[in-house]
Amino acid sequence: MIKCRLLAIALVFPLTLVSSQQKMKVYISVDMEGVVGTVTGDQLGPEGFEYGRYREFMTREALAAINAAKEAGATEILVSDSHGNGENLLIELLPKDVRIIRSWPRRLSMMAGIDKSFDAAIFIGYHSSTSNPRGVRAHTFSSARLTRVALNGIEMSEGAWNAAIAGHFGVPVVMISGDDAVIEEVRKLLGTVEGAEVKQSLGFHSANTLTPEAAYELIGQKVKDALKNVRRFKPYLLKTPITLDVSFKHYRVAEVAAYLRGVERRDSHSIRYVGQDMLEIADFMLFLTNYSPSLEP
Repeated sequence: MIKCRLLAIALVFPLTLVSSQQKMKVYISVDMEGVVGTVTGDQLGPEGFEYGRYREFMTREALAAINAAKEAGATEILVSDSHGNGENLLIELLPKDVRIIRSWPRRLSMMAGIDKSFDAAIFIGYHSSTSNPRGVRAHTFSSARLTRVALNGIEMSEGAWNAAIAGHFGVPVVMISGDDAVIEEVRKLLGTVEGAEVKQSLGFHSANTLTPEAAYELIGQKVKDALKNVRRFKPYLLKTPITLDVSFKHYRVAEVAAYLRGVERRDSHSIRYVGQDMLEIADFMLFLTNYSPSLEP
């Protein structure tokens, strides 16, 4: 009788252990400038004549990442619509067991909803930084307003910034898709990260691109490659307190921002702010880039 009970326990507990080990929570942030074929504003907003088609390409790149993550063992997936108005993904095409972050403003912006419970973060459709002389539609947060964003003296792309937010929670970025410029730029800071190069930059508004179907296949394969051994990736951690430097295209923003206590005006177009951690920095930047006295419900 005792042997039977011990055998029953031995059979139950290994199964429980395996089940718990198989749980994998994945965060997917999706931008649009780095989506296959995207080269100009004609694809990037509702006023563009190709926007409808490229919403579908963006959605299907996200779907390729979702399906591959599931095949690699992901049991829970959160998708962040992180471009433009935050209402680009055709959510009816996504599986019923994922959840989607939409619209703005929202805390942590392109990484809204991330926390320490996630095992990995994936960036789809990303682009290089405003400081990079290469890259299709290269900018950081706002191509119309900002000329430089740096953390602890390191020039930031949106990918690196968002990796630092994920890193605050101990979550590594394991894969990024976009053009060759963004993959190279992000790897310089993050080190090991899988990259799906869906196009090669020929200029700010030109590229040598894959076809959509080829891009979906490549993204799926790179996601699987990343998640099959997720432990080899490390979170991107910044030394705290964190110093944020921002340069604007127009001087008056820097002048007015410097009225705030804790904000230092470094030159005619630049300010500096020091935060205790990445969450404080992210909140300050969100306020800086979103606040307007004309805000209404």
